[in-house]
Amino acid sequence: MNRQMTAERNRRATVTTASGEREAAVMVAEGHKQAEILKAEGQKQADILKAEGERQAQALRAQGFAVALQTIAAEARNIDEKTMALQYLDALRDVGTSPSTKFVLPMELTGLMQQIASTMSANGTHTSTHESRPGSD
Repeated sequence: MNRQMTAERNRRATVTTASGEREAAVMVAEGHKQAEILKAEGQKQADILKAEGERQAQALRAQGFAVALQTIAAEARNIDEKTMALQYLDALRDVGTSPSTKFVLPMELTGLMQQIASTMSANGTHTSTHESRPGSD
C-alpha cells in the first residue's frame, strides 16, 4: 500500500509537471504569436505612413510644377515675334556649337528668315537693294 501511495504521488507529480510544461509552452507560443501580430501591424502602419508621405510629396511637387507652368504661361503672353526670333536663333546657335557632325534645318526656314529680315529692317540694319544696284535708273 505504501508503494501504491508513492506511485500515485509520483503519477500526480508527473501529471502536474507535464500540465505546467504544456501551459508554459502554450503561453510562450501565444507570446510569440502576439509579438508577430504586433510586428506585422507596426510594419503595416509604417508602410501606410510612408505611402501617405510619398503621396503628399508628389502632390506638393505637382503643385509646384503647376505654379511654375502658370508663371511661364503668364510671361509667355508678353512675348512678341522679335523675342521669339531671338530665342530661336539662340537655340540654333547652341545646337551649332555642339561637336556634332549633324545638320539641323528647321522646317520653317523661310518663315524664320522672313522674321529675321523683318526684325532687321525694323531696326534699320537692312539696306534697300535698289540703292546699291548700279544702273538702276
